[in-house]
Amino acid sequence: MKRIYTKTGDKGTTGLHGGSRVDKDDIHIETNGTIDELNAQIGIVRALLPDSDEWQDLLYSIQLELMTVMSHVATPPGRINPNPLGADELAGRCEQVMDEMTARLENPGYFILPGGTLLSAQLQMARTIVRRAERRLWTLHRTSPVDESIMRLFNRLSDLFFIMARMAMQREQLPEEHWKKFAYYRRKG
Repeated sequence: MKRIYTKTGDKGTTGLHGGSRVDKDDIHIETNGTIDELNAQIGIVRALLPDSDEWQDLLYSIQLELMTVMSHVATPPGRINPNPLGADELAGRCEQVMDEMTARLENPGYFILPGGTLLSAQLQMARTIVRRAERRLWTLHRTSPVDESIMRLFNRLSDLFFIMARMAMQREQLPEEHWKKFAYYRRKG
């Protein structure tokens, strides 16, 4: 096996696709670091699920697409990335799964506190990491355009993980913890 360390980053820079060097806190690197963290978090969620669980295939597909997204984020403007994006298709698949789960969930009428089971809490953590990654993507987009399909996918992923966290609680037949009623419900009486 080849050495994992290269020593090329010892001075605070790292490489982008194509060989250009940037600071380790460059927005490309910060964005990819957050997406990498999300991918690891999804790995935790998958490790908590039995191999036969219906969510395994979707979560695996998300992890694969996140690797492709990271390659695009690491590609500076003007360079061609050879890895085809499947973000739009995956976003559509996420919407379909969310619609199916939402039809089986009761509208709580409350803001939900993250937690419950270990699985539900880890899914909520994935949701928050997606939100941070999405913020980093928008910061990057201001200086280095990000494909619109990537932006749509990240918007869907946060919703997906929220719904999955709720469904994880329902699967265990456990109540969700509430914070406050939605303002709309409080006004109605």
